[in-house]
Amino acid sequence: MQDGVMREWLETSHLAGGNVAYIEQMFEAYLDDPTAVSDEWRQMFDALPKDNHIVDTKLSDVREQFRQAAKNKLKQSQTGSTTAADQKQVKVLQLINAYRFRGHQHANLDPLGLWKQETVPDLSLNFHDLSKDDLEREFNVGSLAVGKDTMKLSDIHEALENIYCGSIGAEYMHIVSTEEKRWIQQRLEGVLGKPKFEKEQQTKILKELIAADGLEKYLGSKFPGAKRFSLEGGDSLVPLLKELISRSGEQGAKEVVIGMAHRGRLNVLVNVLGKKPQDLFDEFAGKHDSTKGSGDVKYHMGFSSDYATPGGDVHLALAFNPSHLEIVNPVVMGSVRARMDRLKDPEGKKVLPITIHGDAAVAGQGVVQETFNMSQTRAYRVGGSIRIVVNNQVGFTTSKQEDARSTQYCTDIAKMVQAPIFHVNADDPEAVVFVTQLALDYRNAFQRDVVIDLVCYRRHGHNEADEPSATQPLMYAKVKKQPVARELYGKRLIEKSIVDEDTAKQWMSDYRDALDKGEVVVDEHRPMRQHSVDWSPYIGNDWDVEYDYKVSADKLKDLGEKITQYPEEDKLNSRVEKVYQERLKMAKGDKPMDWGFAETLAYATLVNDGTHIRLTGQDSGRGTFFHRHAVLHNQKDGSTYMPLNNLGSEQGQIEIYDSVLSEAAVVAFEYGYATAEPQSLVMWEAQFGDFVNGAQVVIDQFLSSGEQKWGRLCGLTLLLPHGYEGQGPEHSSARLERFLQLSADHNWSVCVPTTPAQVFHMIRRQHLRPVRRPLVVMTPKSLLRHPLAVSEMDDLADHGFQNAIGEIDDLNPKKVKRVVFCSGKVYYDLLKERREREQEDVAIIRIEQLYPFPAEEVAEIMKDYQHVKDFVWCQEEPQNQGAWYSSQHHFWAAIPKGAQLSYRGRSASAAPAVGYISEHNKQQQNLVDEALTIK
Repeated sequence: MQDGVMREWLETSHLAGGNVAYIEQMFEAYLDDPTAVSDEWRQMFDALPKDNHIVDTKLSDVREQFRQAAKNKLKQSQTGSTTAADQKQVKVLQLINAYRFRGHQHANLDPLGLWKQETVPDLSLNFHDLSKDDLEREFNVGSLAVGKDTMKLSDIHEALENIYCGSIGAEYMHIVSTEEKRWIQQRLEGVLGKPKFEKEQQTKILKELIAADGLEKYLGSKFPGAKRFSLEGGDSLVPLLKELISRSGEQGAKEVVIGMAHRGRLNVLVNVLGKKPQDLFDEFAGKHDSTKGSGDVKYHMGFSSDYATPGGDVHLALAFNPSHLEIVNPVVMGSVRARMDRLKDPEGKKVLPITIHGDAAVAGQGVVQETFNMSQTRAYRVGGSIRIVVNNQVGFTTSKQEDARSTQYCTDIAKMVQAPIFHVNADDPEAVVFVTQLALDYRNAFQRDVVIDLVCYRRHGHNEADEPSATQPLMYAKVKKQPVARELYGKRLIEKSIVDEDTAKQWMSDYRDALDKGEVVVDEHRPMRQHSVDWSPYIGNDWDVEYDYKVSADKLKDLGEKITQYPEEDKLNSRVEKVYQERLKMAKGDKPMDWGFAETLAYATLVNDGTHIRLTGQDSGRGTFFHRHAVLHNQKDGSTYMPLNNLGSEQGQIEIYDSVLSEAAVVAFEYGYATAEPQSLVMWEAQFGDFVNGAQVVIDQFLSSGEQKWGRLCGLTLLLPHGYEGQGPEHSSARLERFLQLSADHNWSVCVPTTPAQVFHMIRRQHLRPVRRPLVVMTPKSLLRHPLAVSEMDDLADHGFQNAIGEIDDLNPKKVKRVVFCSGKVYYDLLKERREREQEDVAIIRIEQLYPFPAEEVAEIMKDYQHVKDFVWCQEEPQNQGAWYSSQHHFWAAIPKGAQLSYRGRSASAAPAVGYISEHNKQQQNLVDEALTIK
């Protein structure tokens, strides 16, 4: 009986779960101003449990308080039904909430009017039991930020339609933070959907639309049929970007980094960044500087300039971009993070990242999700990115939503990080500029990503030679009739007497004249006074450039002891503590050093001299194979300590981060970082080298060819664990053959070091040598603890990296009948077997750098073996993999005339390795036997 009464009461009470939206509205109003709610509500909210501040109260505690309030009210009165007026008030607040949640579904977003919008019952008065009879009644507006406490229902409804169903569709109610939601509501609702602009701003917008449209028409007539991936239909991107840059500069930004694909890129280059039109015309005409590499098509090229803003000049950088869509976004983020670090700007107030996406790509490319996931992490956050989607509603020839994505909007992926999404009709440029201001201010206030979905159309096909009506006949019937944004907005301003028709025509003529002259057409453009980074020490140098690699034994000993020290009060894991005890012995010269100690000591020598080092990877702090332990974890409280950051007061900083579980976006980020900061040693480590192919796009499009195509220098180091140890086809190979196949033009170095001393010298060489090209390292696994893979302190002091290492045993060269070339771990298998056999007629030469091939060093070693006719290349990898096919021509050139070169290793295989340890062991023993056995 009593339970039934309780259920009946809760169904009518304003404390019931169905009225949670109303309660939230009242609670938010109370948080803003306790006097804004009735005495009854204020007393209830005052009684809520508090912990320093109401917003820190646990949600469970709040819910429990409401439950108790409901019970208490039941005891006080069994006639607890609210009045009809109260019920109407609740419904009005629910209506407001419905518009906040779903108004975007009824917004006027598509310039072509082709979107088939579903009917949203929640947005009708009837759905909320409100009728025409209620329209003239006054209701409390709750937290609706319209500057009034009460309004007629008719006015409330009209305001909601204007705010949420006009040219802007706002999605933000998925955000958990009440503070962020209230902030957006204040800004969005405060203008009632009708942002006001001064005449000066309106004429500026019109001029920018004239420029956007004028350039495309000029190029279309001057170079008919040439690909330019026109911006037409999305012209508002130009005023959007210019407002973004100008306002960011006013708020303190010093640099803006932009990443975008081909659509509209030429327009942005000329009308935003200030590229000379004549330079663009020359590119259309096929003129180029043959001394600057192989080059790239004009709509992939990057650009830098300075831009005048009310807060001072802002440096602009448009990232070079391949046709692989969306992969440039993490590159931009990496470049921004490097600039933030250089400017000591951890919150990103001085550097703004802008990424421009296509609607099909932002929904379709997985790297978008990876990049969003990185946005709030320690290693990769950049203070929030402005993400703009040029949503022309078609991807090449795919426009049906059921073919392009599985979500309502192409931007739904952004909800995973609770980014607000502002959809806006591109043919309403004032709404576009208002949303731009809102997005930037939100980013700067909360250091979070924000998305602008610029809903537009594509006036031509995928390129200008394409015929789009073959696949989108209805869309392009509409497009042909659609006036351009410049015409629509110009007509609007003329009707308001803000400009006259003759003036608008004169502006169009002036712009055409400026294009004819070929000079800069952006008023805000300023010549760059100086580059933010001095790259001159690294330009024009090749691998043979000299550098000072020496470091004294005393200094090594001192640093070796320092990197083994940690606070006495810290309790280490017992295994880690043992590692550090052994390293102290190594530092004192009481024990040969292993890989982990030599690697850490290399970092210490660089950091001690002021170098900044950045190392990321999925297990980089500890090391996948428990070898590094650069970040120590206190077993008492979980705190961390880095000996490398406690060497001395004048040292540089090393940052070591365990990364998100990604390869593509992470490697792209580190590439972007390294291209913006040549004075830092930037490194990425794969968990296993096998997984680096998850970043193959980055390797192919940026790392291997970025300098050749774009002249972009980059010193990124890839550490890729590689070696055949019976762990199967997924944990054996970093695909050495792929890196060697991509090797040309001295584009990078590919190394396979086999001793701790070698890794020490290799790391130091990568930073100290004034060359900024990538380094690809096949790092070991079992060699990390191999008893033969050790070095002495003397091997480190006053020595450098050896590209090739000759025979180390005391063999008589004249008795040698066969020379075995090899690289990597297999060397120790060959050495061990040969020593066990006490064999003296086979010499073993290690190639520690496979590219650029060390021809001179090998030739020097080969002087002892000019009489030998039998030469072998031995590798662990299958014959169609590894170095054999890509490098054998180097060995043919190195051996004496008339000598023979043959292969010893695993047979060709589609998979990198076998999955059975017994079969692996058999194969390994066979290839060693065949390499050493002379028949």
